Amino acid sequence: MNKEKLTELLKQRSILIPLLCFKNYKNLKLTLEEFVFLMYLKDRGEKFIFDPQSMADDLGMEVIEIMQLVANLSEKKFLTVTAFKNEKNVMEEEVDLKDFYEKYSMLLLEDLTNNMNTVDVNNSSVFEHIEKEFGRTLSPSEFEFIKAWLMNFKEEVILEAVKEAVLNGVSSIRYIDKILYEWDKKGIKNKEDVDHFLYDRKKEIKEPVEVFDYDWFEEDDEEE
Repeated sequence: MNKEKLTELLKQRSILIPLLCFKNYKNLKLTLEEFVFLMYLKDRGEKFIFDPQSMADDLGMEVIEIMQLVANLSEKKFLTVTAFKNEKNVMEEEVDLKDFYEKYSMLLLEDLTNNMNTVDVNNSSVFEHIEKEFGRTLSPSEFEFIKAWLMNFKEEVILEAVKEAVLNGVSSIRYIDKILYEWDKKGIKNKEDVDHFLYDRKKEIKEPVEVFDYDWFEEDDEEE
């Protein structure tokens, strides 16, 4: 299935693609073609009769392409195909997506666990501390910034960065973010590291700025 066929397929059919699946299809070792085809199969139900010709007609593909995709998904343990005799004693094949739904359930559990961790982050006292220092309520976007910090920095380092910003007269989340970024580049991981860094910075002797002495009036006299 090339890009053009894939685009046309998505335009013509209402294929429900869960965002969680889409975000993780590469982690599931699926190609984009296999992933879209799997979503197409999912819309048919958990179990259904395997009819490669109707699928090929439906998707604008060749039967051999359908057979290959089913074989790939079976090998990657996303589905199983079982042969059986129907009521008329005719052999048919049934596609079972049980394996896919088990993998999907695992993704949901992982996502739920991540959300539970996020709740712990939200309960941090850092939010309240920053609101107190800023003298206002934080915006939703500022909350997202702080949650990202809490996933990557110790609270004590974040609080020191807030203190540094306030001492400089700046009440800005982006300014604090820049401080944390610079500290991280310098290998600062805890409050002790911050104290050492700030102490060494105070000891630095700034180089005097050399002012170039140029007599502009003398130049004007020469031009005259």
